[in-house]
Amino acid sequence: MLEAGEDPLYVARRIVRFASEDVGLADSKALGVAVDAYQACHFLGMPECSVHLTHAVVYMSMAPKSNALYLAYESAKSDALKQLAEPVPLVIRNAPTRLMKELGYGEGYKYAHNMKDKLADMQCLPDSLEGRQYYRPTEEGLEKKYKARLGEIKEWKSQMKGK
Repeated sequence: MLEAGEDPLYVARRIVRFASEDVGLADSKALGVAVDAYQACHFLGMPECSVHLTHAVVYMSMAPKSNALYLAYESAKSDALKQLAEPVPLVIRNAPTRLMKELGYGEGYKYAHNMKDKLADMQCLPDSLEGRQYYRPTEEGLEKKYKARLGEIKEWKSQMKGK
């Protein structure tokens, strides 16, 4: 593509997209490699940046693959477009004014960093979407750890509901 005259920044942008869409959290360093290649292309131009693009392409080709982030976004987007009129739960609404506080904005908000387990059990989605899961990690690369962590969080939430 480069030797045929394609803009190296176009190629770099496609690699950045690939890093999140096709590698995702299976190797979260992939996005950094891709962005670094884009910046090198922007800074150096051709022909110098060809090696940076090659670096990124080889990295992406060797990385474990997961499209779980892409699928999560598409699913959330679909729900958002169907539920445009759904209100944001009061608990996660900012309350910068006295009126908003009186209306219950932010009431019951739990700051995870202040909680014993560093988790907060709150309903953050509209009622019609409560319990919906968008991100479904795979067994690929680092996502295997994220999948295990998500399982721990689900177990914690079920224990909290039992209390």
